[in-house]
Amino acid sequence: MTTDKPTIAVVGGTGNLGWALARRWAKAGYPVIIGSRDAAKAEAEASRLNGELASPAMRGASNGEAARQADIIVVTVPFASQTAILEDIRPMVAGKLVVDTTVPLMPPKVARVQLPPEGCAALVAQRMLGDDAQLVSAFHNVAAHKLATDENVDCDVLIFGDQKAARARVVALAEAAGLRGLHAGPLANSAAAEALTSVMIFINKNYAADGAGICITGSIAQLVD
Repeated sequence: MTTDKPTIAVVGGTGNLGWALARRWAKAGYPVIIGSRDAAKAEAEASRLNGELASPAMRGASNGEAARQADIIVVTVPFASQTAILEDIRPMVAGKLVVDTTVPLMPPKVARVQLPPEGCAALVAQRMLGDDAQLVSAFHNVAAHKLATDENVDCDVLIFGDQKAARARVVALAEAAGLRGLHAGPLANSAAAEALTSVMIFINKNYAADGAGICITGSIAQLVD
């Protein structure tokens, strides 16, 4: 497939969130590389998903190789794996947009907010990647099982990053996935959205909700410079 859109690597792309985002971006016309620690597993998943597309847009690779080949790297791994995965892909991130979706859930008490000593998972990623990458944190509060369908998802994506231009690129990625992305401030603010995930889990359990999410109310017009 020939396209002028950037290639997206979804690191941890065989997991629920990674798979769902990869599918939506591929359907929107982006070339997508599904990354996994097991390259064969990633290749099999990409082949399966290509069967759903009018024009095959996916391929599979190891996490490191996916990151090396991509223009944009989206990290969709559990908090327990974040450090090891970032260490693996760090040599491939220089100059690239890296979107970290990590939420610091610590089983078994995943419905309790437990932020790391750094303040949030986004700042863990910043400490590891330094200034090499254009780091943005996003997609924390979206139910993966809803993204995995073709239905509209009534949920906003809060997008955090120290560079406005990098955040804007992730706003566009959210829109391509059928979501509304909102600039929500610097990376340190990611603590708010990361904490809200545990709150959403508690609400889902307490009210038998089917994937509670966040919607920002009020009159939101175009971005003010």
